[in-house]
Amino acid sequence: MQVAVGLADAGGLESLSMRKLAQELGVEAMSLYYHVKNKDDLIDGMVDVVFSEIVLPSPGEDWKTAMRERAESARAVLARHPWAIALMRSTPGAATLRHLDATIGCLRTAGFSPAMAGHAMSLLDSYVDGFALQEAALPLDEAGGITEATEDVLAQQQMMSHAFPNLAEIAAAYILQPGYAFGNEFRFGLQVILDGIEAAHAAKEG
Repeated sequence: MQVAVGLADAGGLESLSMRKLAQELGVEAMSLYYHVKNKDDLIDGMVDVVFSEIVLPSPGEDWKTAMRERAESARAVLARHPWAIALMRSTPGAATLRHLDATIGCLRTAGFSPAMAGHAMSLLDSYVDGFALQEAALPLDEAGGITEATEDVLAQQQMMSHAFPNLAEIAAAYILQPGYAFGNEFRFGLQVILDGIEAAHAAKEG
């Protein structure tokens, strides 16, 4: 599975085939079917490998700290494996189930009801997946900024007689400032979500 993951990382999921994987492994393509039923089964196993890289909550760890570490870890993992972003909710394997069970256990130990634990996980996972998808699509530079793309927008705006003044304002006052990185938006949003979950949990369970 690790070899298949490496191929997908290098060329995208569309570049992966059973024949190419067999060549990388130095075996006949048909021999792969002793281990997986088909390409879909292979992809399910690859997603399970990706899930195994995400940090698991530690026993007794504060739920808010654990969920923050889990979210940040998941974002980093998906940045390494962008092909997996849209597939993370596919057929779960052993590592996926272990990960979900540990996450639920952390929340339940913290006093979350089953419903509230489900709400928290759904909200956090939707945010992480959505941010990772957006991050993968943006033309980020090595520092995580979007200076070049923003400067292009500003140049177009100037030629269009300041048609987009609000966009120009936020670009000049925020995005083009030294030290800006799109990744910082993730931490801001994650904090807002965690605080919201904490408030909802206190109101519901208090």
